[in-house]
Amino acid sequence: MKGFEHVPVLLNEVVELFRNQPAGLYVDGTIGGGGHAAAVLQANPGLRLLGIDRDTAALAAAGERLSSFGDRVELVHSEFSNIEQLISERTDRGAVAIMIDLGVSSHQLDVAERGFSYRVPAPLDMRMNRAQPLSAVTVVNEYPVEELTRVIRRYGEERYAQRIARAIVDARPVTDTATLAEIIKSAIPAPARRTGGHPAKKTFQAIRIEVNRELDQLVDALDGAINSLAPGGRLAILSYHSLEDRMVKGAFRDAATGGCTCPPRLPCVCGAEPTVRLLRSGAWKATPEEVASNRRSESVRMRAVERLQEEAS
Repeated sequence: MKGFEHVPVLLNEVVELFRNQPAGLYVDGTIGGGGHAAAVLQANPGLRLLGIDRDTAALAAAGERLSSFGDRVELVHSEFSNIEQLISERTDRGAVAIMIDLGVSSHQLDVAERGFSYRVPAPLDMRMNRAQPLSAVTVVNEYPVEELTRVIRRYGEERYAQRIARAIVDARPVTDTATLAEIIKSAIPAPARRTGGHPAKKTFQAIRIEVNRELDQLVDALDGAINSLAPGGRLAILSYHSLEDRMVKGAFRDAATGGCTCPPRLPCVCGAEPTVRLLRSGAWKATPEEVASNRRSESVRMRAVERLQEEAS
């Protein structure tokens, strides 16, 4: 799709995770422009792709980018929270590779009318699925101040959430991103505006998460993806802020320990049964070279697990 540009983050690391997986179903829960998927399919000819996205512009772009792979590719317009159902409809053997990139695409940020960016004047929108009714204009103009404060504090981890929410409510109606960004900036004390990046960054993030139900979607996607792995199948998730990363880390830890409640460093006696193993104790991060060439990779954290083989009965 002309004009849809997105630089895939941690591309080499993702490819290496899936390069030697056995033939079978590979699922990209957030296909975006298809950058990760194209590289993985090229590296591993035994994989067939199920690409999922709720953004129709992304699906169109991915369709063009992946057209050379022919019938190895199937693209579906859906929320990634439906990943378990979508996989079960296509195979009863599970997926050998699953990845979910939780980042907002460069296209979504850079196309003004999508309303994701505080740097470009645009109508308030922020919907990844443009068919859904809830948009940023509703959150900004109709949420009570208490609810707006909760959204900004929880999802943006913003210290001045109450001040920002009150300023937004007092300025209603707010219809464009530039006005909203200026309201947020004016609500934050001058000394605090001098550090930590753009003053509106955290609040815009919070509103975007609320509009798209991103954390609720992630809860369902994590459970569904882990449940849908074939024995030996690998799952990689790329997150970009602490709320997401903590959720991924916790879900992977629970799956790797079976939810064990025994004291650390003592034998497990609670009957917990692990279902996966961690492929790295911590997270993969972008190299300084990648950050230099793509500043949006700076905050990425990738965690990955592998489904344990089933014991012979």
